[in-house]
Amino acid sequence: MQKTAKRNKQPLVCEEASTLYPDKKKNENSKNFVDLTPPEVSFKIFNELDLQSLCSAAMTCKSWNQIIESGEHLWKSHCLTLRGVCRKEIDDDRDNGYSWKVTLFRNYWKSKIKCAWLSGKYSNIHSSTGLPEKSMYPMDVATWGEILEAELER
Repeated sequence: MQKTAKRNKQPLVCEEASTLYPDKKKNENSKNFVDLTPPEVSFKIFNELDLQSLCSAAMTCKSWNQIIESGEHLWKSHCLTLRGVCRKEIDDDRDNGYSWKVTLFRNYWKSKIKCAWLSGKYSNIHSSTGLPEKSMYPMDVATWGEILEAELER
């Protein structure tokens, strides 16, 4: 299905691979930029994606998945944004040899829940039935100590 521009009603179609890269062998089925560009360019493009978009792109096709999976640095920047909230957990995972991607996935929900607790989102809940399902994530004693200190200061 082709997209159509609203103003001029002309179909929006990419140029043929053979006109963009005349020296490359034309693959009739491939309109995939990852197959047409050097890996460095693909990494730069994927590096601009937010975490949700990067995960979605990894599920798009095999060639995208291979590039994203082989680009450990693509996950590093997202992981480092979580480090502000889960410094100890991320540093421990990295010290234990986990990849940036695994470290990110191990700590993503923990950081979201910890941020919610620290921001006071759950401060005025009077019983456990008022807590959302994912509010109780397994966290270490130090993390619960931080949360308790924040609650006591409120």
